[in-house]
Amino acid sequence: MTPSSTESAWGPRDWSSHGGGGSWPETPADLAPAPGSRPSPGAEPQPGEARFGDAPFGEARSDKPAPGRGARGRRSDRRGGRRSADAAGGASDEASGEDAPVGAAADPASRARDICLRLLTGQARTRRQLADALRRKEIPDEVAEQVLDRLTEVGLIDDAAYARSWVEQRQRSRGLARRALAGELRAKGVDSALVAEAVAEVDPDDEEAAARRLVERKLSSTRGLDRQVRLRRLAGMLARRGYPEGLALRVVRALLDEEAAEDDESAVGLENDHLDSGEE
Repeated sequence: MTPSSTESAWGPRDWSSHGGGGSWPETPADLAPAPGSRPSPGAEPQPGEARFGDAPFGEARSDKPAPGRGARGRRSDRRGGRRSADAAGGASDEASGEDAPVGAAADPASRARDICLRLLTGQARTRRQLADALRRKEIPDEVAEQVLDRLTEVGLIDDAAYARSWVEQRQRSRGLARRALAGELRAKGVDSALVAEAVAEVDPDDEEAAARRLVERKLSSTRGLDRQVRLRRLAGMLARRGYPEGLALRVVRALLDEEAAEDDESAVGLENDHLDSGEE
């Protein structure tokens, strides 16, 4: 017999309990749900059973996060969602035929171009310097040559302009002579013809004037030494800066002679002052 709407599976409802004055009868043992079976939708859950509400039938609903999943777990889920979206975007790029960043970085020509542009930022470089840098980065020689040729065509590599600028700067800041300047440019890989053109622009008179300035700055620090010792030291200093031996000796001797003449004049002046004071 099917229970009426006013009866439950365990007998008639005690409607007096609806107002708070009664209770449900205990479940008969023979009508208790079997292990693993689904309870009736309106059945009161037994101790240890989860309540069933809006969640799909047979799945427990809980407003609290699962054990061990707090704000960190939720953030992880959000990051996971973003990674999934990024992966989907990457797949879309591949489908559209666009080069991915990884592919661009793996291209030797692109890598070589990026390396050169970074090195050229802020200061000029010779072709040899850039070629050496690409070789250290294991860029194939044929690829490096193609990239360097292209940079030369657009004017980003100009060894002639580099040599002229280097000569002007180093002569002004360090007082270097043509021989030293030529050696530095050759060490940087500048072609010998371009080196000769650059150092030829140095005026011989300017070179000698630079040598005099160098000796004048060092002259006072050698006072009290023997003349020959001073001559060797000062001439050696000029030689290390690329000045020819003949020019170096001539400049040093001239300045030592000028210093000696000034000292003699000072001595004569002091003697005259002494004599004048004695007459008084």
